[in-house]
Order: sequence, then structure tokens, then C-alpha cells
Amino acid sequence: MKITCFEDLAAEAKRMAKKTVIAVVEAQDEHTLESVIQATKDGIMVPALIGNEARIRALLARFGADPGGFDIVPANGAEDSLQKAVALIKAGKAGAIMKGILESGQFMKAILDKENGLIPAGGKLSLIGFYEAPKYHKLFAVSDFGLNTYPDLALKRIIIENAVRLLHALGHESPKVAVLSSVEKVNPKMPDAVDGGALKEMNQRGELSGCIVEGPISFDLATSAEAARIKGYLSPVAGDADLLIVPDIAAGNMLVKCLTGFGGARTAGTVLGAAVPVILTSRSAEASDKYYSIALAACAAAGF
Repeated sequence: MKITCFEDLAAEAKRMAKKTVIAVVEAQDEHTLESVIQATKDGIMVPALIGNEARIRALLARFGADPGGFDIVPANGAEDSLQKAVALIKAGKAGAIMKGILESGQFMKAILDKENGLIPAGGKLSLIGFYEAPKYHKLFAVSDFGLNTYPDLALKRIIIENAVRLLHALGHESPKVAVLSSVEKVNPKMPDAVDGGALKEMNQRGELSGCIVEGPISFDLATSAEAARIKGYLSPVAGDADLLIVPDIAAGNMLVKCLTGFGGARTAGTVLGAAVPVILTSRSAEASDKYYSIALAACAAAGF
């Protein structure tokens, strides 16, 4: 089944016979628990709630859930929660990890710590977000807008490969990848345009496979068939991109915040490249965003 909207994503996660155990770090947070309770009711996940036991139990009860029906792992602070989550993953008792009410930097430090063994040898992490925007005809993804600051050509290739692997798991046989720039032609003075052209050539030579890569390409041409028609731009990716690759973290961060803030897009995200899916939502994210991020991680865990 090809996932084209968040409802499809949730439905696919619900259909999975084996439910992913997700270790929720510092779970004593309203939006986090609200999303976890709903995802558990819907049969999308099996939660391991790690953190302040009394606060977790109180919040579960406030939302009308029976605390006795949840696996609660008491922990004394964020570091203790992180280590207990890592232990569950290393023991094979959890297949994904989710950030609750703690800082992203502290959370990711534990993921990146080589002693914890969550990064495969030679592995590189990348952050991917999926967006459902009112003016676009399908679900699409953006990467990497939050982990890799100024990725070079080699790292951009890995970012694409990480994302394409997930898109395959979501039913996309040959996802359309747009390597974004402000121009559509390779300009030696613009490194992002040079990289876009190089990645397209890699794809054409078969070195970057399983997808169709276009680059460099501007945002409007990647997402608007009408803009492509007016400008006479011909490409199978034009107006139909499944994945947008941003040139750097600054451009990516601004793009996704415009999508959600001004564009009214719904979102879900996960970190790719680790031994298990990593749910890295903002502490201020709505419960619905966290819910769909859980569904995404569940699909990713099954697909990998």
C-alpha cells in the first residue's frame, strides 16, 4: 500500500501484526502521553513509559487511562530515563525510542554516544519530516532540516539513501527526489546547485538507485506542476516530488517552519540511520503530530 496521507500512515501501522514497543523517555508530558494513549488504543504501539512514575500515573488517570494497563519504568531524572531506554533497546525489548519532556540535545547525545551502540558502524543519522499541506496533492517528505548542518555531497547522498529506504517501506517503489536550490541549472558559484547536479548524475549512472533524482531544482518547480508548465520545465519530478532535500540546516529549518506556521501543514518525523527509529518531536508539538510520528516510527520499524 502506498502511503499518501497521514490517515493511510495510521491505518498501515494499525494493520501490522507485530506491534513495536516504543521506549518513551521522560514520558511525564501531557502531549506525549495523550498521543501515546491514543496510539496504544489504536493498536499502533506498545509503550514503555520511562520517567517520574507518580507524574506519569497522574497524567494517565487525568486522560482517563488505567495506569495499571501500562508498563511504567520509574527513573530518577532524564539521564536515568535515557539509560533505561537504551538498556531496553540493547536487550531487544524495545524497537523504537521517543523523546518526551527533555531537551533535544540531551536526548540526541545519548543516541550518538558510541558506548550505547545505537549507531551502526559507518552509519550516519538524518532527520526526516513528512508533511500534509493543504495546497499539495499528497504527503511529502523533507530532509535534513535538523541534524546535519552543512552536509557535503557524500552526506547528501546518505541523507537521500536513508529517506528512500523509508519511502520504500511506505510503499513508494521509486520516490521522486528534488534536490533543492534557488536555480535549475548548475552554477559553479553555488555549491548547492553543483551538488544537485552531481546527485542527479549519480542517479542516472545507477550509483544512487531506487529513486528518481532531479537537481538542482527550485521549490516552486518541485511542488507546482503549473509553475513547471509556465516555465517550460520538463522533469518527472516537477510538481510531483515525494522528497525535498534541503541544502543546509538553516534553509531546511526555515522551510519546515513556514510549512507548518504559515502553510498549515500537519507533520510527523523521525530520525533515520540509527539501529531503531528515533522519534524526535519538539516539546511544543501538538499531540496529533506526535501521534503520527509514532505511526511513522512503527512503520519504519516494520519496514527495516
